[in-house]
Amino acid sequence: MKHLPLIKLLAGAALALTVAAQPVIARDSNADKGKKEALYPNATRSEPKLDLSSDKDQKALNEGLDAVNAGDKAKATEVLQPIADGSKSKYAQALALQGLANLKYNDGDLKGAIDLLKRSLDNGVLPNDTYFQLEYELAQFYVADEQYQAALDTLAKWRAEGKKETADSYALEGNAYYRLEKYPQAIAAIKKAQSLTDKPQDSWNQILMASYAESGQSDQAAQLAQQQLAANPNDSTALNNAVAVLMQAQKYPQAIELMEKSHAAGAFKTEKDYVNLAKLYLVTGQESSDPKPNAAKAVQVLDEGMGKGVVPSSYDNYKLLGDASYIAEQPSKAIDAYRKAIPLAKDGEAAVRAGQLLISEGKYSEAKGLIQQGIAKGVQRKGTAYMLLAEAERGLKNKPAAIAAMKQAAQDPDTAAKANAWLKQAGSK
Repeated sequence: MKHLPLIKLLAGAALALTVAAQPVIARDSNADKGKKEALYPNATRSEPKLDLSSDKDQKALNEGLDAVNAGDKAKATEVLQPIADGSKSKYAQALALQGLANLKYNDGDLKGAIDLLKRSLDNGVLPNDTYFQLEYELAQFYVADEQYQAALDTLAKWRAEGKKETADSYALEGNAYYRLEKYPQAIAAIKKAQSLTDKPQDSWNQILMASYAESGQSDQAAQLAQQQLAANPNDSTALNNAVAVLMQAQKYPQAIELMEKSHAAGAFKTEKDYVNLAKLYLVTGQESSDPKPNAAKAVQVLDEGMGKGVVPSSYDNYKLLGDASYIAEQPSKAIDAYRKAIPLAKDGEAAVRAGQLLISEGKYSEAKGLIQQGIAKGVQRKGTAYMLLAEAERGLKNKPAAIAAMKQAAQDPDTAAKANAWLKQAGSK
């Protein structure tokens, strides 16, 4: 399974799966059916004749399915498994299989759940209302198991034979199309879902926004995101969705404006709120001729979040604060942040960056120690780190050590030309 970016993760709609309600079976079943409105009155499937006449089996079924809904796996299995294995009633077997399928689903055994539910449907004796409810449930199981085409095929069959259209079914279809990266079909399905109800779910808008964004319709995605946030101004999920979509559309000023409004309203409650706003300021700053003002705003945002204890003391957060302070030309603050990041780091990037700033302040001995520590821990641009080490050694008047460091820099293709030119000038080549 591929890892999905934020917008895709937000688009996932949770499936609320419960055991489908079975019709009440009595000796005079036709009389009961006359009292109950059919859920699938126009179904093309012929209504089968039920074969459950035992009150004992009916009572056991009800007891077992009630246990499933109550989450009592042990009791449900004890009651339903014998029915599924040996009841003389195919109808009883089918409903028992359905209950056992839900137990499998709750245990995370999706393929086992699908197998049992298919056996229940293939039994052939379920009344239409129950049959089509379970068929729809099978489509949900397929989505949960990431078998999206199978889910779409099942939904198509359910709709064609059951002759029923619901908002939820089109939302499920839109989710499956989205996962298959068939964005136009996903958009059409979600819009159809929304047209069939006056209470559309927020998760449907998430899929719609993501589909717009992934299909290059960034303006529509941004407009929808802002509308959803306007309708739910205190909803952190709506805010994060709106910001994610605006960022994907590269509408960074608009994303900042939304976040600042939320910030001013006192809605910043999480680490993500502060960190995302700081990163937005850095991104917009890097795209301008003078990144310093926006970097300074990023520093302010992080300072506030850390001061409130909302932004925790992690490597990533200290490194971000150090980078923002560096760009904002606040070297002392940057060095302090990098120092706090170093003991939490898995690599030497923060140590080298701190060393670079210490060189600019003439603190060569301290810089040398940090740069050496960073190189030992591992950095992406090793040649650059060795050139900084050489500069620190030069500041310490240690020419042989500076030459040795620059020779190391000369082994890196990215810094070889500059390092060799320095070595030639120094008379060591």
